[in-house]
Amino acid sequence: MADTTIRITPAPKVRREPREVMPARVKGKDLMHLSRQLAAFLRAGIPILDGLTLLARDTGNTTLRRTLDDVADQLRQGSPLGEAFDRHPKVFPEAYRSMVRSSELTGNLDVVLDRLTVYVEREVEAKRKIRSAMSYPMVVVVLSVAVSLLLVTFVLPKFKVFFASFHQQLPLPTRMLLGLSDLVQHWWWALLIGAAGAGVGGWRLLGTDRGRLAKDRIVLRLPVLGKALQYSVVERFARVFAAMLQAGVPLGEAMTVAAGATNNGPAKIALAKARERMLSGEGISGPLADSDIFPAAAMQMMRVGEDTGSLDEQLDVVAEFYEKELDEKVKQITTLMEPAVLLVMGGIVGFVALAMVSAMYGIYGNVGK
Repeated sequence: MADTTIRITPAPKVRREPREVMPARVKGKDLMHLSRQLAAFLRAGIPILDGLTLLARDTGNTTLRRTLDDVADQLRQGSPLGEAFDRHPKVFPEAYRSMVRSSELTGNLDVVLDRLTVYVEREVEAKRKIRSAMSYPMVVVVLSVAVSLLLVTFVLPKFKVFFASFHQQLPLPTRMLLGLSDLVQHWWWALLIGAAGAGVGGWRLLGTDRGRLAKDRIVLRLPVLGKALQYSVVERFARVFAAMLQAGVPLGEAMTVAAGATNNGPAKIALAKARERMLSGEGISGPLADSDIFPAAAMQMMRVGEDTGSLDEQLDVVAEFYEKELDEKVKQITTLMEPAVLLVMGGIVGFVALAMVSAMYGIYGNVGK
């Protein structure tokens, strides 16, 4: 008789790669409140799954609600919190997710969430300061462009008819201005196509690694703006690196994530080389000093921290120091931009006035003769 025994074997477990479910981003303020409230729930003894459900129900952000619902579903299926967060890289930054994964191993998730609250809060405040500093110059630039288009499109054509009625040779500035008016009136579609093509080309170029790297290198070489960018890189690197070390993230992973948080191509390349040297046993301060990214003062503080075993504390000091230096640089840039923009606007208006007045005097002078 043939053997009819049926053998049941478990199917091989298929490892699912983390994938992003919601493509939209969440504002820094929402992420800051999420971290603070989740930490409070954990300290109060509320299970993480219940806390996520409560936060998802109470939030007014649709994207964040769906994200938290998906995270809760993953936890019910047995996934770790860090792995559930990995499915939403545009909602939870890389540094955020790495610190959460590390906290799951050490069991201090509430403490890490408090640190993440401070980290996200400082990021939000830094962006607010930059937006506030750039708002006035941007308004002036927009007004300058609007006034220039109004003059070229509507005002100058009427003057052209008026000047033509005298049949007189116009001064060079007036001819240049009227020629610009004709160009805008008759070839506006070509100018729009050219501007759109240049914008799309620039956007696509900056969307490539090579384009972003070239842009970052150019900005770093600029006189005042380059120094501000350097301070921003140092502040972000030190802030993230310190937070991750305090959360117990391994040194190599912490440095990789902190380098990525700088959002600067040359800095990422230099810090990747410094990381390789650090892992080969050369320490931290030496390779970082050779990267040409960190100023001497920052390197001195990090060297002291490495020698005394208080690197995370010294990194916090570096971050605080260069946050203040960055604020001063932003104020300096704003102070320089305001008169520069006003000079450009005044130059445009002055050129138009010169062209009009010189034409008037020339015409009436010839008519009087």
